[in-house]
Amino acid sequence: MAKRSVTLGDVAALAQVDVSTVSRILRGDESQRVRDDTKKRVLDAAARLKYRPNALARGLRTSKSSTIGLVVPQLENPVFSAMIYGAEEVCAQNGYSLIISHRELGRAGKSVSHLSQMNRVDGLLVASFEDDTKLKAELLEADVPVVLMNKSLDGVSPSVIFDGCAAAKSAVQHLIALGHRRIAHLSGRAGGMNARQRIEGYKEALTEAGIEFDPALVSEAGYTVEGGKEAMRRLLDQDMTAVFAATLVSAGGAMKVLQGAGKRIPEDVSVISLHDDVFAELLTPELTTVPMPTVELGRIAATLLIRRLSGDEQADVAPLPPGDIKLRKSTGPASGALSSGKMAGARST
Repeated sequence: MAKRSVTLGDVAALAQVDVSTVSRILRGDESQRVRDDTKKRVLDAAARLKYRPNALARGLRTSKSSTIGLVVPQLENPVFSAMIYGAEEVCAQNGYSLIISHRELGRAGKSVSHLSQMNRVDGLLVASFEDDTKLKAELLEADVPVVLMNKSLDGVSPSVIFDGCAAAKSAVQHLIALGHRRIAHLSGRAGGMNARQRIEGYKEALTEAGIEFDPALVSEAGYTVEGGKEAMRRLLDQDMTAVFAATLVSAGGAMKVLQGAGKRIPEDVSVISLHDDVFAELLTPELTTVPMPTVELGRIAATLLIRRLSGDEQADVAPLPPGDIKLRKSTGPASGALSSGKMAGARST
């Protein structure tokens, strides 16, 4: 079995500093002052581990391309399209071109390697659902400035994320206000940061309303129409009056399955989703959503990366809060809520 190459991340871990500090010291970059003892720890760690820099990655540092790479897992998902729009706007304003690399789930790391090794980019914007360990290894080995979009990883910074917990809580509270107590959740990809945040918000809203969490009402949908369909089929036998979907496209798939099973929306089952786009208005009935600042996230991420390329180290920014609920026709009072007095909010229009 071939021996794994020593990475900047390995050196950083041994020296107990962040990867960007290791990168600057080993490149001889003196644009920012580094303490002598820190420099010594890094050099000692590199020598001890017999670290050898990647020549192709180092080439990125010596020849500026005025190009930024952006890696997304799905182009057809309106969430990522909006992020791209925001990032491209900022790049153009600052004289940078944007290369977009699209990879299906589980292959984002290959995009990172390809863009960096071809000496094509000065920095990377990365949005991914990928396994954290695999993606982190690729990002650290690339040795170019990186900003993560809607994802955070220990040792890789900065990142810009949504407040998924607050958004999920808002969505479920809306359903509870309409009298719903049996609320299903079509979750994101199991184990992912986004999925964890959203189920946390879902549970918080239930707990605060005195509703017991039922794991049988949670079904993994991922972030595709087909995933939403499959997740909804698994829930059809459950006693539920509402569905909270992690994202627009899975909500669309779920609605199709519900209607195919003879369920009326919202009379029999209400549906709400995070994120907002014209896609929500094209569904029948139109989908109630909790908007997320996707374009703004793209703008902020690109701004942070461009500042890093100018030598200004950037920290993570506070999670971006959701917008106000867009009330449409897919949510309504739970059956019997009007007569029983359970409903605490007005029906969507």
